[in-house]
Amino acid sequence: MTEPVTFGLAGLSKLPRRTMTADFHCVAGWSATGLRWEGVPFATFYREIVEPLVRPGAQVTHVVFGGLDGFQSRVCLEDAMADDVLIADRLDGRPLDSDHGAPVRLVSPSQYGYISVKHLCRIEPRDVAPASDALGAASAIARVGLRTPLIRIHPRARVWEEERHPDLPARLLRPVYRLLTPPIAFLSGRGSRKR
Repeated sequence: MTEPVTFGLAGLSKLPRRTMTADFHCVAGWSATGLRWEGVPFATFYREIVEPLVRPGAQVTHVVFGGLDGFQSRVCLEDAMADDVLIADRLDGRPLDSDHGAPVRLVSPSQYGYISVKHLCRIEPRDVAPASDALGAASAIARVGLRTPLIRIHPRARVWEEERHPDLPARLLRPVYRLLTPPIAFLSGRGSRKR
């Protein structure tokens, strides 16, 4: 789709910024409310930096976001271009710390937290949806935990649609996810509330 390009934090700081207050929702059922994020709207970054680099005639449908820790999420382009999606570098008036995804992270409040990749270091436009089994947790053990029949990654993960699983209704999954999230977080080496 494009040739690899390096884009540093200095370049990011020159793009138009936005501050927004939003809630952060975990697929397991907890929420952090009233968080104040600051950063560059992803739509601005995409239009000004990524789109000019896409090969003529290519039709981008998805974006894969990758973190320094190996975690990856896939987002359909329509969702990534939403008004509330940021490449954030500040939380509640302070620069992000390592627990919250420093130096920058994706923030997509309308989607469950696993979409919001911490330590963002890679943005890949795609013309097809990547396989969901190649995405998710950085550790192999945690990836296996994310591939059980009851725990699978929904392709859109929209909070208000309760899109937790591609095939099963949310009302059946809420109690299961609440029970299984702590062991998966432990196996992956991070607490679920820090995503």
